[in-house]
Amino acid sequence: MTTAPPRPMHLAAHAPGAGERAGFASYEQLARTAERGLFDFLLVAEGESGGPDALTVLAALAAGTERLGLAAGAAFGEPCELARRLATLDHLSAGRAAWHAHPPAGGHPRAAECVAAARALWDSWTPDGTPRPVTHRGQYFAVEGEFTVERCPQGHPVTVLAGDSPEDRELAASAADIVLVPHTTPGAARTRYAEAKGRLAAHGRAHDELKVMLRVGFVLDDTGAHPARPAGQEPFTGSPADIAALLTAYVAEGAADGFVLVPYAPGGLDGFVDRVVPLLQDRGAFRRTYTGSTLRSHLGIAAPVWKG
Repeated sequence: MTTAPPRPMHLAAHAPGAGERAGFASYEQLARTAERGLFDFLLVAEGESGGPDALTVLAALAAGTERLGLAAGAAFGEPCELARRLATLDHLSAGRAAWHAHPPAGGHPRAAECVAAARALWDSWTPDGTPRPVTHRGQYFAVEGEFTVERCPQGHPVTVLAGDSPEDRELAASAADIVLVPHTTPGAARTRYAEAKGRLAAHGRAHDELKVMLRVGFVLDDTGAHPARPAGQEPFTGSPADIAALLTAYVAEGAADGFVLVPYAPGGLDGFVDRVVPLLQDRGAFRRTYTGSTLRSHLGIAAPVWKG
């Protein structure tokens, strides 16, 4: 009797918030480590007061990386400006851009319209490179004229949505490529995963068109004093073998498609890449090489059908 291979998992790294790291060099080092580990993407949160602008940081990182996806925290603002900046990042990175947003409380209709308007702008250029005028008149936004940036290499940048309210979940089912959910117990994660996937059919979407990724802190600990703890909001703590087993189990048991990792110690991502990734690869749970050049290819998500 043969054993089915493990489901392949997706991995991403979350850059620490403003004030936790100083200087662009820290972002550059984190991006290079994530790419060395064959991660799908690096997520840089939206700039806080005094913090760097995520899209600007990632535009610079695009020049120093080749395959790593680049996800920028960006608020739901004016569709034209948002679409222009994200399309520019997708061109600069040759198809590796993503945007991550958390809809404001009570703002889900506005957020959904912002996504729709941005996608109309990205679709205003035909696949053969011909611009066409855009007319969008909705409840919150009015867009008219020609979009100045040609069609993105990915068609549309990847959309990452966060939040756990019923409105957040419905918006993710209709509009997201990735939904980022908080770390919880394995049982609760399985329920949340099934619920997220179960909403897709109502929007005419297939099971694999939305990736469910848990945001998880981790601490590598070889002492054995702290066995890996998958409960609640606590970080995954344990030896590299413990961490690899936990991550593999979550994916195998239908609790997640992957993880956005938050190192709890300086240099923690290096330890994960050097000591955990090889164990995941040995288990057949994670890639040994990039097989494509765009973020959509890493995720196994097809480019959107052009809607001119």
